[in-house]
Formats: sequence, structure tokens, C-alpha cells
Amino acid sequence: MSETKKSGPIMGGLTISSLKKNYPLIPLFVVVGVAVSGAVFYTLRLATRCPDVTWNVKKNPEPWHEYADKQYKFYSSTNEPVKSPAPKY
Repeated sequence: MSETKKSGPIMGGLTISSLKKNYPLIPLFVVVGVAVSGAVFYTLRLATRCPDVTWNVKKNPEPWHEYADKQYKFYSSTNEPVKSPAPKY
């Protein structure tokens, strides 16, 4: 008596053969894939570029001082010099 463990049925549209039958699902998978990769990219960008996140506390205990003379914006339409409103202690 050897029983083989059977996995449950695979949902329709999740295999290549079922996608060939259901063409309207292909753009859905493409759009969801692009959206997920964009969300992952933006999260990694925030984790590496944002001054609020500190990865090495011993090397740089107060990372916000690096941005005292820098412009902290994702996009700026003008090239005016920006003064930091941060107080000096």
C-alpha cells in the first residue's frame, strides 16, 4: 500500500497552459508584477536613501545632521538654494 500524496487542484489561470486559454489574464499578471516590483523598489529606496533610517548607529549616530545643508525633496522644480529649518543645538 503505497499512497502518493496528491496536491490539491491548481487554480485556473496560474499555469502556462491555462493562461493560453485565458488571454485576458495575461495583462492582469503583468500589471500586478509591475506594481509589486515598483513597491519593492520604492521601499528599498526609502530604506537606503531616507535620512530617517540609520543602518549603522555607531558610525553615524545622528544622520539628520548630514541633511542640514542639503535639500530633502524627491523632486524640485526650482534650483533655489534651500536652507534647512532644523534648529541648531
